[in-house]
Order: sequence, then structure tokens, then C-alpha cells
Amino acid sequence: MSTAGTQAPLTSPPATVRIIASPQSWVEGEAVRQLEAVARLPGMRHAVGLPDLHPGKGAPVGAAFTSEGILYPYLVGSDIGCGMGLWDVGMLARKAKAERWAAKLDVEGAWSGDAEGFLAEEGVKASGFEAALGTVGGGNHFAEVQRVDTVHDAEGFAALGLAADRLLLLVHSGSRGLGEAILRAHVDRHAAGGLAEDSDDARAYLTRHDHAVAWARANRALVARRVLDGIGAPARRVLDVCHNSVTPRRDAGGTRWLHRKGAAPSDEGPVVIPGSRGALSYLVVPLGDGTGSAYSLAHGAGRKWTRTAARERMKERFTAESLTRTPFKSHVVCENKDLLFEEAPPAYKPIDRVVTDLVEAGLVRVVATLAPVLTYKTRSREE
Repeated sequence: MSTAGTQAPLTSPPATVRIIASPQSWVEGEAVRQLEAVARLPGMRHAVGLPDLHPGKGAPVGAAFTSEGILYPYLVGSDIGCGMGLWDVGMLARKAKAERWAAKLDVEGAWSGDAEGFLAEEGVKASGFEAALGTVGGGNHFAEVQRVDTVHDAEGFAALGLAADRLLLLVHSGSRGLGEAILRAHVDRHAAGGLAEDSDDARAYLTRHDHAVAWARANRALVARRVLDGIGAPARRVLDVCHNSVTPRRDAGGTRWLHRKGAAPSDEGPVVIPGSRGALSYLVVPLGDGTGSAYSLAHGAGRKWTRTAARERMKERFTAESLTRTPFKSHVVCENKDLLFEEAPPAYKPIDRVVTDLVEAGLVRVVATLAPVLTYKTRSREE
């Protein structure tokens, strides 16, 4: 019978805690408290907060943690495999029809195609959650058609096969109900406890986790296909990175478990760090060896206000209709009014400051900034 022992050796040194943020960046005290609480867990070695650090449900978002001997599914959360995929769209930006697309584009509900066949093409087993495959989901998930705002590194931009006059598509989504079911099964047995790395429970969780990560990647690919079919354009996947996961890192010192909760990898090539729907997104290349940042980067702007606070404040300042257009003259498709207020740009930290913190810390080089053309959230009036 397996055990999920969570006791670290009594001689374990305390975990190091680091927050990568400048004095100009606002980090909520509760997020710092959560980061420090995680650092005190058995087996924890490093706890790193990125510039988008903000409070989560029991553990902060915008953080990465390394542990030894024990892994913690609760730190990964329910949306296992959530991440960002970027596609180079075969359409000139000047030919974008944002208003027409906003009126007609629909990526809601079950895909009408062969979901299991699509998964097989992606090399992923069916999960039983295929009714949700190819859907964006709620919360801060989105699919966004973008144009190139500014190229900062022409050589790096060209190396990705990109052109400044073409559209791009950024998809942020995860494993939908699959990841939630995996975490719920763990919590039912172990609550927020960890799993000894050599236990049957840990091996079983990691198998399910890896499946969810692959399923989430396929989900982003199908969301992209549905959007591209809707706008009538072909595309090429440029990158896809996961920011909710736990992975082993092996070196001369042994195996450490790297948990990312809303933290993009810095060891898998270029990543896109999106702002709010009314802000630029940043295409960046990681720099350095990653050791000081737990091989991780910010995954977005990070929330400044809770959903409840954002909903209340935004309803006092804006109409729902006004939030469907942005300063970039882009369109936002979100028929759920509560979600529209919760995801309003002021609810997020300034993405320029988040990325500047990463640049000043020597962690990234900006390749290009991308501006929204059309952001798809949901056609459903219920989240």
C-alpha cells in the first residue's frame, strides 16, 4: 500500500524566498504571506515570486517553487497544463475585419468535428472530457487575434519566421474539467498535502498530470483551429508553453521538483507575456541560466484586484458596452457581463512594468510587442 508521506528530514535547511519585482511594482502583502507559507512546507527548497505575483486560493499565482523528495499537486492547481500558444496567421494585418469577426466568431460549445481523432493526431489519449476540447473556458482565458505593434529585435523576430505585417493568434487556455478532476481526486485523499516522490500515489498523479498537460496543449491547438476557421485564415504554430505544472529537474545534486503556478518557463525558448485585454503583449526571449528565478518568468500582468472588487469598481465607472472596445480600437467578445467587468483592464497590473522588471533583472530580452485586434472570451452569458 502506497503512502503519501510529507515529512522532510529534520535536517532540511529552510527554503530560500525571493521576489523578483522592483520598488515600482506593487505586490500585495497577502501574496507575500502565501509565498512565505509555501516556503515553510516540508521539503521545500526555493520559493520565487515573479513580478505578476498575486494571491491565489491557498497559494500565490505568479510563482515557482522547487522541492526535494516531495511534490505538491495543490501548488499546480486545478488547471493543469494551462498555458499560452502563439500562431503566425497567414493574413496581412491590414486585411483584418475585426468588427465583422466580433459579430460572427463563435468558439462556444462542443466542437462538431472528431475530437478523439484530433487528439490522436496530436498524440494524446482521450480523457472523457472531449466535450470541452477546443473551448476557451472562463476566468482569464482568451483567444486573441493580434497585430505586431513594434519589433524590438529584428533578428530574433525573423528567426521565428515572423513578419511585421502579418496577424498573430494568441490562445490562453488549459485542461478544462480534466485538470480539475485530477486535483479533486488528490484533495479528496490528501487535502493540501504533498506526495513522497517514490510513492505509488505520486507516480499515479504524475501520469495523470502529464496527460492533462498534453491534453491542454491539444486544446489550445483546437481553439486556434476553430478561430482560424472562423476568420478564414491558415496559420503555423510558433510556440506553446505551459505555466501550470510540476516537473522534475535532475542535476548533480539529485532531483528537484519544479512547481509553476502561473509562471512561464524560461528554459523552453521564447514566450509571450500578455497584458490585459486593453494592453500590449510581449514576445520575449529568456536570458541567463534560470537558477535565480527557478527557471521561470511572469506569465502575464497579474491581477491587481480580486474579481469581486473589480466587478464592483468597474460597474461604477464603465458600461458593459464600453468595455467591448479598447484604446487600441480592438474588439472584445464577452457576453457574460460579470466576466467582462472582472476582466476589465484596470483589474490587472501594468504589463509594461512587469516586463520591465524582468528586463532589469536580466531575465528577458523583448523581441516584439503585440497589440490586440480581437479578443474572444465567451458567447455564453454564464461563466
